[in-house]
Amino acid sequence: MQPVQTQKTMSFAATRALRRPTAIFLNSSRLNYDNKLDFTRLASLTDLVCNEVDNVTSVNEIISLVQKHQPEIVITKEMAVPTQVLEAFPSSVKLICEAGTGYNNIPIKLARERGISVANIPTYSNEGVAHMVITFIMNFSAAIFDQARMLHNNDRSNFTVFQHPIYEITGKTLGMIGGSGTIGTCVADVALPLGMNVIISSRSGKLPKGHKYEKDPRVRVVSFDDLFRQADFVSINCPLNSETRHSVGAREIRMMKPTAFLINTARGAIIHESELVECMKERVIAGAGLDVQETEPPAEDSEIWNLDNVFLTPHIGWRRIETRQRLCDMTGDNIESYVKGDMKNVVN
Repeated sequence: MQPVQTQKTMSFAATRALRRPTAIFLNSSRLNYDNKLDFTRLASLTDLVCNEVDNVTSVNEIISLVQKHQPEIVITKEMAVPTQVLEAFPSSVKLICEAGTGYNNIPIKLARERGISVANIPTYSNEGVAHMVITFIMNFSAAIFDQARMLHNNDRSNFTVFQHPIYEITGKTLGMIGGSGTIGTCVADVALPLGMNVIISSRSGKLPKGHKYEKDPRVRVVSFDDLFRQADFVSINCPLNSETRHSVGAREIRMMKPTAFLINTARGAIIHESELVECMKERVIAGAGLDVQETEPPAEDSEIWNLDNVFLTPHIGWRRIETRQRLCDMTGDNIESYVKGDMKNVVN
């Protein structure tokens, strides 16, 4: 555990007429796993203690850390804060900063009842996650994953008799679940110049008023089911909540073209993973690219590890160094707004 106090951060803080609340980052190594991030902004705003671990799973350990330091602000990154932990937080805690977009790891209703604000960072990873979607699309279109696997297995036969279907993505249809949000819009920003057609599902049958692509003929709004039927690539870009949990399962996958691919860079539990596994074993669709899984990492005995048409990455959409530094600085923005009495990004 490391208190962050440097001459640079202290002199920077002195230029601000702001009080410095105490803060603890419960799992700072989840964000700064390579020690390449600059925590100057966070340290200039708070008396900051960093618990340099990737995760804290012990209820007693979390409670002990918070009770020991009596912070006003608790910072977490994709770390579960169980109900019994929040119930044991001392009265000093007034703000929980989730250093990320999703906040389903925090019991926000209980936090509100206890007078604790919860703030997230809704826009820090727009470009990074959008680029992850496009990376999957480009790799699928050229069968890069399959060819790399063959070479890894010392199979060079592809160099004499080519064995994989590959194609241009110009003219292909990208369907986005939750595509009218900020990340979906960033995906469209890249997909459209590549010549792709974009369809977005919406219950209202139209994009929100004033949306960037509201009047663009290259972007169409379709029903949820029609999106699965029409898309060559289905990208999940919606948040995880009670309505979206397991909203993509065998029913939806079996609507897709047999040549289509499913991509999830949002939250793993949006897909009913056991149903996906069965569909992929049957080769209902051509493949799936999952940067997120229902449990991260999947259980050691999960069948999903061994499927040759499912390609897993360890939730790296947000891990580019520019994205992580932006997240660190924007967490500071949330704290500064709190100190000034003008809270931003409060979710409860």
